[in-house]
Amino acid sequence: MDTLLNFLSDHIELVYIVILSIFLGIEVIGRVPSVLHTPLMSGANAIHGVVIIGAIIVMGKAESDNYAALILGFLAVILGTLNVVGGFMVTDRMLEMFKGKKDRK
Repeated sequence: MDTLLNFLSDHIELVYIVILSIFLGIEVIGRVPSVLHTPLMSGANAIHGVVIIGAIIVMGKAESDNYAALILGFLAVILGTLNVVGGFMVTDRMLEMFKGKKDRK
């Protein structure tokens, strides 16, 4: 627990940026028309490949006794992978909806 608290106190600026990003994301998504939600969501989910790469880099540079960095990196890899796969599935389904009836067999 002390490791986590020390990590948070050492990186308090990053915590503020994450909290601000959450509020900004909620405001931006809340103002997008519902027609554009699916393409925006599928594109945003595919961008999470950057999160996966960043998490792998963090985990690779973390020392073996830095459990907070390793656990956060592992969670980021798992959640980023789920988002990327979900983004591709939504995009595939969306593209199927826009195909003409002649293409469906």
